[in-house]
Amino acid sequence: MFKQERSQTRKTRQMLASGARFTYDDEPYPTRLNFYRDPPALEISIEEFEQFALDRMQVLTALQTAQMRNLPPDQMDKAVGDAIRKYMPMSPNNGNNGMTHGQLMDERRKDHVSHFILRLAYSRSQELRQWFLRAECALFRYRFEKESLKEQLEFLEKQNLTWKKVSDDDKRLLRDKLKASSPFKAQNVDDETFFEVDFERVCGLVGKRQVYVHAGKAFVPLADQVVLVLDEFRERLTQALEVTGRALPRMDEDNRLMPVLNNINKQYLGREFTTSAVAGEIQAQDVDALKIHMPLCMEHLHDELRREKHTKHGGRMQYGLFLKGIGLSLEQALIFWQTAFANKTPDEFNKQYAYNVRHSYGMEGKRTDYTPYSCKSIIMGSAPGAGDHHGCPFRHFSAPSLRAKLASKQVDEFDTEDILGLVSAKHYQIACTRYYEVTRARMIGGSPDTLRGGSGSALAGGGEFKVASQEQIEHPNQFFEQSYKLMQHKSTTGGTGDETEAPLDPTIKGRYTYKKVGGPSIANNDMEM
Repeated sequence: MFKQERSQTRKTRQMLASGARFTYDDEPYPTRLNFYRDPPALEISIEEFEQFALDRMQVLTALQTAQMRNLPPDQMDKAVGDAIRKYMPMSPNNGNNGMTHGQLMDERRKDHVSHFILRLAYSRSQELRQWFLRAECALFRYRFEKESLKEQLEFLEKQNLTWKKVSDDDKRLLRDKLKASSPFKAQNVDDETFFEVDFERVCGLVGKRQVYVHAGKAFVPLADQVVLVLDEFRERLTQALEVTGRALPRMDEDNRLMPVLNNINKQYLGREFTTSAVAGEIQAQDVDALKIHMPLCMEHLHDELRREKHTKHGGRMQYGLFLKGIGLSLEQALIFWQTAFANKTPDEFNKQYAYNVRHSYGMEGKRTDYTPYSCKSIIMGSAPGAGDHHGCPFRHFSAPSLRAKLASKQVDEFDTEDILGLVSAKHYQIACTRYYEVTRARMIGGSPDTLRGGSGSALAGGGEFKVASQEQIEHPNQFFEQSYKLMQHKSTTGGTGDETEAPLDPTIKGRYTYKKVGGPSIANNDMEM
């Protein structure tokens, strides 16, 4: 699939040598849009193979998250646009961006290659294929709607689509019906282009009564062509994924690519939380007071630890590394755990548990400096058994238990149903994000929309409280740091109506800046690949 297509390269060199003028039709990527019909014919390194896939995953995840969180159009456009510009920029053909022809082709080639890499990675099961299909359709629609009409038509002309164009004579016969079915009653039907297609292909428009239907055919105006194009894209990609899924077993013996393909959907793409802590170096006795900023998983572990005065290995690892990430040093960690295990004598604690604490800080064994678990690691890790308290409440709690837990946190019935709906759809991290918005909005006296960026809403004491736009929760320590910064800002402004933007650093994946108490800012650009 990635063998260099030498004939195309020779043709390009011949054109350059002869002084011929280059046009975009001479390349396989004349526009930014692509139906991905043919696999790419080029060579890339294993490192590029993985990086291209992860970059595309960043874009797809940002788009899916924005849709699931029901962000307003302007905020959604900003979130998705920022991800595209950072990970997979796609420049237009207008020549006003300072890009050379080669740079344009490189951008589009990366888009082409990364799609096929993820197609391989997400063809292994029906569930993965469905996720990839939804994500790619959403990305294609976003890009199509951002293109100019000229670029859209140029792209469609090259696809050999089998849509029947309604003739002028038929339009005159159906003028009144076409005009009545249009959402824009005053539009000039004679100047509009209509396509005749099977009504099953545009069920959404039929359901909204935006197209005229006769004898099983729907008459779709050009303004709604995105529905037809998206249906065509979905149909082709569905068939391609099934073919890829049948062919994938042939690659099982490829020791270079299969490990990458098998782990792409499990990758945590955010920041590793090490010793940089927004709360500075905390003491063992501070942990109880900081519980208010903990995510539900860590708060549950803390409560059960205090209640039982003990927790099993899975809980100690999950909670211990979280505490390490928020600024608990090894010395203070030993004090904290020994105090928490009140039923154990100092000698028993030193013999049974102290080694594991030192080991997690990289002071024993292989001396690996372990980092706190990400949400994905917790969700996909071992499920808690009897007597265990680790795991993710949104993933591992039963619906009644989760409902009761949310009620104990004063989450109202409407928001509880919203969160449970996300959980039932297996959007566990988005459910946690929603929990963050609801509970932290109550803490600052605003509405959940306040934490989604933008202007926010009025505080209980009057005025407006603005905070930096928040990303999806992908790490328990990210939850803690956002909550801590939010309350620090509230205590600084006092909720007096200060309308200046909060001086919080945006929590964009891979770009975090934290300030340690009594020390300079520490920039951390680490990304776990």
